[in-house]
Amino acid sequence: MLRHIINALKGFLIGASNVIPGVSGGTMAVLTGIYGRLVDSIASLSRTATWKALFKGRFREFWQAIDGAFLLALGVGVLLSVASLAKLVTFVFDNYPIRTWAFFFGLVAASAVVMFRGIKGWKLSYVLCALAGVAIGVGVSLIPEGEAVSSGEAICSAPSLPECLYLFLCGAVAICTMILPGVSGSFMLLVMGRYEYVMNAISGLVSFQNLGVNLLIIGCFGVGALVGILAFARFLHWLLARWEKPTMTLLLGFIIGSLVKLWPWNGQIPDAAAGNHVPGAILFCLIGAVLVLIPELVSRYLSMKRRSDTDPRG
Repeated sequence: MLRHIINALKGFLIGASNVIPGVSGGTMAVLTGIYGRLVDSIASLSRTATWKALFKGRFREFWQAIDGAFLLALGVGVLLSVASLAKLVTFVFDNYPIRTWAFFFGLVAASAVVMFRGIKGWKLSYVLCALAGVAIGVGVSLIPEGEAVSSGEAICSAPSLPECLYLFLCGAVAICTMILPGVSGSFMLLVMGRYEYVMNAISGLVSFQNLGVNLLIIGCFGVGALVGILAFARFLHWLLARWEKPTMTLLLGFIIGSLVKLWPWNGQIPDAAAGNHVPGAILFCLIGAVLVLIPELVSRYLSMKRRSDTDPRG
């Protein structure tokens, strides 16, 4: 029982990381020591033999194949975390937009620095991949967002069919990036223009407001996430196994280019009033950067400690 509670607590930390753009749930899984087990469990969901066991009524075999007890405890923790933090996210976006965007800008910029330091042996092909990623990131960031409401507005009407399909796509993309260390799924939602929209729907669902509409929004996103994890997770791991550095440098460039999307003064306030917000924006940007760098420093310290403990000369 205790190990299930511990796994749920780890799930809570991963869920909190996935709610905050720039903080990687995959990195948190690494820090809590469950990344390998999580990847194995997710990979088992894409195997035909696993689903054959379920459809043939061999439920115990299916449950063991996917490490069901572990995934269930982790999932409960993630859901509790997302539900509890969604209202906070919508509140700060509504009341402190400049500081919130500055905070996320610092988070993501620091994440890019961490990713850059983690890529060794740079060569021309990696630089070209990174530049291509920057171009894609800037291009995607400049695409108009469409008709999703902001965090301060209540969602009153059901999304249209094109919006449902786009939410499906957002779920598929976000879940795939969430399992990659150093890459933030919430950041991808920000870039795709649906972060506040999804957070607002989750907040409304927790508050039992407009249940039908919010359930439809979360349902479209959730189905996309399920399809994404089943269809693309295995491909992503194959891609990383064969072309890890080109893939990671492309992602790094994408993150850098997408900082355009997170610039705190993207039409939020008149230029004449911008100076009044600069000190607070700088402070929250630095706080966001520190929150990303602390887990990285802790991870390095633990890694060095493990090496020194296993060194026979020590």
